[in-house]
Order: sequence, then structure tokens, then C-alpha cells
Amino acid sequence: MDQSNRYSDLSLKEEDLIKGDSHVLVAYHMQPAAGYGYLATASHIAAESSTGTNVEVCTTDDFTKGVDALVYEIDEAKGVMKVAYPIDLFDRNITDGRAMLVSFLTLAIGNNQGQGDVKCLKMHDFWVPRQLLRLYDGPAKDITDLWEILGRSRVDGGYIAGTIIKPKLGLRPEPFAKAAYQFWLGGDFIKNDEPQGNQVFCPTKKVIPLVVDAMKRAMDETGQAKIFSANITADDHYEMLARADYILEAFGPDANKVAFLVDGYVGGPGMVTTARRQYPGQYLHYHRAGHGAVTSPSALRGYTAFVLAKMSRLQGASGIHVGTMGYGKMEGAQDDRNIAYMIERDSADGPYYHQEWYGMKPTTPIISGGMNALRLPGFFQNLGHGNVINTSGGGSYGHIDSPAAGAISLRQSYECWKAGADPIEFAKEHKEFARAFESFPGDADKLFPGWREKLGVHK
Repeated sequence: MDQSNRYSDLSLKEEDLIKGDSHVLVAYHMQPAAGYGYLATASHIAAESSTGTNVEVCTTDDFTKGVDALVYEIDEAKGVMKVAYPIDLFDRNITDGRAMLVSFLTLAIGNNQGQGDVKCLKMHDFWVPRQLLRLYDGPAKDITDLWEILGRSRVDGGYIAGTIIKPKLGLRPEPFAKAAYQFWLGGDFIKNDEPQGNQVFCPTKKVIPLVVDAMKRAMDETGQAKIFSANITADDHYEMLARADYILEAFGPDANKVAFLVDGYVGGPGMVTTARRQYPGQYLHYHRAGHGAVTSPSALRGYTAFVLAKMSRLQGASGIHVGTMGYGKMEGAQDDRNIAYMIERDSADGPYYHQEWYGMKPTTPIISGGMNALRLPGFFQNLGHGNVINTSGGGSYGHIDSPAAGAISLRQSYECWKAGADPIEFAKEHKEFARAFESFPGDADKLFPGWREKLGVHK
């Protein structure tokens, strides 16, 4: 059934919809299945995403039609369609009237992902009007809070050198805590890798006290604060709270140095919101394990990594992993810096919409996945700043000298870029950075040809 007469209005102007401040706008890349028209399929998507179904029903009244989602723009040649969703469509909490991300996903990424007349459908951007934006939680903590803990200025506090405990699974409590201590002697921030939790060979209640002790000893030895991002991911709300409460109790007076990591994609918005609301005093670390199932450029449906990151800021993530923009081991490209700009700035351009955040706290870009001291200068140059958290597992534990030396090499890499120095010349005066060339010779050969002769390395 062609529903374009009801669920499309191509006379609507985007600038008028934005001025009206009463619709969420969504841009999709869409291709209809063979034998289906573009506008008819787009209109069916709008219907299934709002008030309609595949037939006319007798219970529809004039009010219902007033909250229809409408296709307001199509570019069939480029495969782009845009839909305006009246904000009254979206569910609100009965407890406090706040907005919920699950409702946005239920409508905009709901039944439309399974329609038989759709070949490809992927959300690439969305715009939230101010009157709905103010109903989302947004972050309670941001990178400025971490800078303060680390004894830095809350303005432009710079790079936070972090790692992931490696191997990601298989360490018992004592080796795990030892690995944390070794890195903290040179670095700032340690996160659990996403599978690390309460394994039988490394129970939470045995490993966490040892990590607390490792942190205290590292702080005593270095005279510097340290931060631990603890994984509290769980299927059950009460299990998640039990993990979080135990961790805070174990860290005691150093609980302010604890972030809570949640696997927000596999766990869902409810997990993120639970952590945000129950523990507003902790930095909320959004890990996006599994997101590539829908965000990968090769995926035909779902939404992009850009959309995932933008949603995380609405939910209240203090930081979210954003990939390495082509400089690490995961999928990505240099123009992925657009993701970082959208979540960290108060005013930013997306692929299709300009978003004003009206003072909502920023979400920190967390850079992870195959990074080391040699790859970082190019990354910083591409991004244009170094106010990020970087968690380098192999880049730290793969350093020839020690995890602490690996951590120091990461910070020196940032200092090299910030000074505008030539990396080879900088390495001559900074041992840990220089030894990173020998630690990662494959990267060194690719990025800095002739480095062996210039640094006097003969092997």
C-alpha cells in the first residue's frame, strides 16, 4: 500500500522544522527492495516508525494523524531520505518526565529495520530540538573532572595516558594487580577490558582489593594521582549495583578516582542510564563492544558510529570509545574526527545536521585499538588536539623496557606533537619515546623510514 499521501510532505522545509523546535529530524541512507518505489518505501518507513502500519485501520482519528512522522526530503540518486518525528511521539518517564533513549530507538530504529520492502536502511544523523534535548540526562562528569583529579588545569588539561590490562582474559588476581601497578608507575588511567568482570579464576572480590593496593603504592611512589575504570556491566540491574557498590567501598577514600565502565551497546540504554543516575559522582565510561554489527560501513542496516556516539552524550556518557580514525587497528577513517567534535563541542556539524548542545556537558573521545607512541602524533595532528583519553594496551605492555616506559612514551609522544617537534629529533632526547621505535619496528619502518640510521639502531 502506497502511504505517501499521508506520511510524506516534500513541501516542508528543513529550516522551518528546525525553527519550529518540535520535531526530531533523522537522516537515513535507504535503498528499497527490487520492485518498490523510493517515496512509497520511505513513507512506509515513516508510518512504521510512528502511527501507521501496512493497512488503514478504523481506530485512526484526526489527533493521531497530527503526530504522524513525515518524510520531508528525499534524494533518490544519493539514496538519502529524511524524516521528521513530532516530539510528542516519544515516551517520557512517569517518575520525572524525562526523555528516554529507548523510545527514540524504538521508533527511529524499530520495525523499519525489518521491512520487506527495504534493501538497505541506515541512520547517519539526527537532530534534537532544544525542548527535547533538555529532557535528556547528559553527562554528570566530564574530562575536566579527571584533569582536576590528576592535578591539572580544568581548561585544556591535555592527554590522559591510559591502558587496558592485557591479556584481556587469563590473568589471576595477583598478576592482574601487578600489571596495573607496572603501568601506573608511568601512566594515568587503567580500564578493564570489556570481558573482564567476575571470572572464576579472577573473582571481583579478590582482584579489586589488590588493584586498590596497587594504586596506592603507585601513587605513593610517583606522587601522582591515578584512575581506574572498573567494569560493572551485567545483565541484571541489581548485580550491576552490587558490583559498583563493592568497588566504591573497596576504594574508600580514593573512590573519586574510580570510573565505571559499561558496555553500552550490548547492555543497552537501560544500563547506561542506571549507571548515570545511580552514580552521578563517578565518571561514566561507555564501552561500545559489539557496535560494529550495525555501525560498520559494510552493514546494510542499523546506524553509524557517529549516531552511536551522539546518542551516548544524550544518555549521559562521560566518555565513549570513538575508534582511532584510521591510525590504529580497527575500522575507521580520518574524517571520523567528526564524531569527536560532535560529542565534545557545544556546537558541531554532523553529516546532515548542525547540533547545538546548549551547555550540556561534553563526552570525552576515548581512543583505543592498536595505538602506540609512534601512531599518536599523526592522530593528534588529524584531530587537532590531544584532550582525549587514550587506552593503549599493546602500546604499553608491548614496550621493550616496561609498561611504565610504554606509558611514558605515550605522554612523550603527545609532548612531541604539542611542541611541533620532529619525532626523530625528539626521540634523541627522550629515551622512552626512542625505545618505542625499537618496540614497534613495523610501525617505525612505515611511518619514519630511515629511523634506524638516524637513531643509531643497528639491529
